[in-house]
Amino acid sequence: MKKLLIIFLLTSAITTPAKSQDRKLKGNISISGAFALYPMAVKWAEEFKKIHPEVKIDISAGGAGKGMTDALTGTADIGMISREINPEELKKGAYPIAVTKDAVIPTMSDKNPLLDFILRKGVKQKAFTKLWITGEAKTWGKVLGVKATLPVHVYTRSDAAGAAETWAKYLGKKQEDLLGVGVFGDPGLATAVKKDASGIGFNNIIYIYDSKTKKQANGLRAVPIDVNNNGQIDSDENFYNTLEELMQAIADGKYPSPPARDLYFVTKGKPTNPVVTEFLKYVLVEGQKFVHEAGYISLSKDHISTEINKVK
Repeated sequence: MKKLLIIFLLTSAITTPAKSQDRKLKGNISISGAFALYPMAVKWAEEFKKIHPEVKIDISAGGAGKGMTDALTGTADIGMISREINPEELKKGAYPIAVTKDAVIPTMSDKNPLLDFILRKGVKQKAFTKLWITGEAKTWGKVLGVKATLPVHVYTRSDAAGAAETWAKYLGKKQEDLLGVGVFGDPGLATAVKKDASGIGFNNIIYIYDSKTKKQANGLRAVPIDVNNNGQIDSDENFYNTLEELMQAIADGKYPSPPARDLYFVTKGKPTNPVVTEFLKYVLVEGQKFVHEAGYISLSKDHISTEINKVK
């Protein structure tokens, strides 16, 4: 009997602590950066804390530029970045891990008097250039190549933003080259465009579509891109009605990239804090099941495998 008791105690000592230790992961994680990733990061944090309730995760949105600065200076454990990482940032120690994908979409008010015409005709890339880069387009008629005199009011981001950098890259430029009235943050830009019947801007998907109905949010409409430049939106370019249609178009490459792009978590050097690494592993494995329902696009299995190896 004594021998059996000793064997039982030894077995418990070997197996129990491992499970207990896993359940008692403790520590803090601070995350800062892109508005584009903020809702997804919040969802991941909520689900992670259900498994590890003694981990505290603080998340703040202030733009991709702030996220990168905070990560590189150690102000935050993780920076949320919604653009490609530049060589200078990599030299400073930026360690990017792709976690999901979305896109920047040109937007307008649903009060635009030419709404139906714009939805049928779409806007060509060179017309976007005349709006944000050269400033030639002063009316919607100039944008669409018709005799409409309705003025067009151009909006952009005032903060260092991944969305703005990605939109500028689509036009062959950088964020500082973009013209327009500067507005802080994705929500702010969406609100400004909603209120202006003549306005045009750009937003991340999650600020255009309602997460529950999967329809475009009240007051804001996507400006369809005339990808093949034939002066109309063909059936294979008409994928903005629902969130599911748009996400599939991005996944299939029908929507141009940029402005479709990967979204990143960035750390200063390869992460060594066990709490941070466990969170990153969770995001790339269990956390991927929440990506689609949150309005984002999943990375390919090969891509996810590559990113997981960067955390190990």
